Amino acid sequence: MFFLPKVFLSSSEVSNIEEKSYLCPIVIYSDLLAMKIAVAQLNYTIGDFEGNKTKIIEAVCRAKEQKVDLVVFAEEAINGTPAYDLLNKVTFLERCEDALVEIASHCDNIAVIVGLPIQSGASTISAAALIQNRRIMRYVGKKNIVSRDDKQNLVPSKGCEYVQIAGRKVAIVVGQDIYTEQEYGRYADLIVNPISIPYARGIVENRYTMYRKLAYTKGKPVVYVNHVGGQTDVIYDGSSAVFNSKGEAIALLRSFEEDFVVVDLDADNKPLPIPEQNKTANVFRAMRLGLRDYFSKNGFRKACVAMSGGIDSAVVAAMAVEALGAENVRLLMMPSQFSTDHSVDDAVKMAENLGVEYNVIPITEAYKAITETMKPVLGGTAFDVTEENIQARIRCTMIMALSNKYGYIVLNTSNKSESAVGYGTLYGDDIGSISIAGDLYKCEIYDVARYINREKEIIPENILLKAPSAELHPGQLDTDSLPPYEVIDSILYRMIEEGQHREEIINAGFNAEDVHRIHSMLVRSEYKRYQFCPTLRLSTCPLGKGIVIPLTSKYGFGY
Repeated sequence: MFFLPKVFLSSSEVSNIEEKSYLCPIVIYSDLLAMKIAVAQLNYTIGDFEGNKTKIIEAVCRAKEQKVDLVVFAEEAINGTPAYDLLNKVTFLERCEDALVEIASHCDNIAVIVGLPIQSGASTISAAALIQNRRIMRYVGKKNIVSRDDKQNLVPSKGCEYVQIAGRKVAIVVGQDIYTEQEYGRYADLIVNPISIPYARGIVENRYTMYRKLAYTKGKPVVYVNHVGGQTDVIYDGSSAVFNSKGEAIALLRSFEEDFVVVDLDADNKPLPIPEQNKTANVFRAMRLGLRDYFSKNGFRKACVAMSGGIDSAVVAAMAVEALGAENVRLLMMPSQFSTDHSVDDAVKMAENLGVEYNVIPITEAYKAITETMKPVLGGTAFDVTEENIQARIRCTMIMALSNKYGYIVLNTSNKSESAVGYGTLYGDDIGSISIAGDLYKCEIYDVARYINREKEIIPENILLKAPSAELHPGQLDTDSLPPYEVIDSILYRMIEEGQHREEIINAGFNAEDVHRIHSMLVRSEYKRYQFCPTLRLSTCPLGKGIVIPLTSKYGFGY
């Protein structure tokens, strides 16, 4: 005897979902065991229920045209993710339910697995809804809440469940349960994993390796579907795939793009080679996607960049043009009396290479006016960081004036090395609506710059070759107050990404004075990072998100 649940379960009806067991009917579309699966990798917008729903329905209709048995979407596809505190808003969850009901109305003669948050008591779980023949048959919840983005807003469910689809027993495993649960798949013919895993350096190749091993170890085909697109500071790379029971890839969806693939599990599928991953190319694509979606999903069109003639602003300007188009980018060069002629020339040359509008507005007179006005307070004191910061804050005022007058969005030009050690001026060069390079170490900035120049010179060679300098006083170089960036980056990487203690780093051969100094700068500058703009996450440990320390703590990174 088969039990058919209601077309839809209301919030109150699923409030005790952990204690209920909704039996799934066995739906066999064919006497054969052939099974066609569509994998829909889509770019969703958080809270855009109409847009997300339309994308999902279009994919379902496309799958039906190709006589597909099952179409799979990502975890929390209906609402977009990470939705943070919206996951605890009743109206938000109700809108998810309403969208699910409408999606189900289009799912005749097809099975659909789609992710959404649902209410469980007074809390929320991340679930995959199974739709069969226009009926919402059951919800499978996520058990392991791993992501820091989710821990405050989601609670664990009971995890993997088995369902019957097209004569196959399918294990539905939501999110990171695929990494942590060991028992699923034992009784299944197929494992389906809707997931939402953000991009970070090196994660794509590691994910492929994990799923290949999983399919081989379980001896079952595995389908995983990830998000693609930018959501404020979070970037999803997609890279969804299907692996057969031998651990061979039989479907690989594009990275950093929407994609839709149909695979027949029972066809003679030729194994596909796992694409070699160029980490710098992936960082470039992630930055482009993150910036493009930040603008499009917020209704922004135009960006402006404070262009210094240095490597950081050069990379940011080039990425802005890549993501938004030259017609939507404007550069502002603001040399002081300490700026070198070659910096202005380099900045102008790059603007011309990019084909963007630009202006050169010297700040010398503004600087003189402020220092003269402040003579009653500052007069008779030696030139120091005070006068250096005045320059940065004048530039901030000018780039913000351009932004306010013409509606440009200011892009921050800091990098991770400088943010980590506090080498930036609050309300000066630390300003911006979003930082697209703030999770890249200085040395990685150079890697991206060379990748940008892979086909032709966009960033002038002199910018790549000259020693880094903020040009805040005559002849000034970054190494006047900092160790070489190769040393800084190596030490910071061990502290931040690998969580090493200072003694471990010293024992690895680094100069003890450099290690202690960098650690001290890292801890002391946390207050600046508390006030920093959103930063595209390109690593597993972005400052201010992956690692946060209290401002009043006596302990630092690695203690």
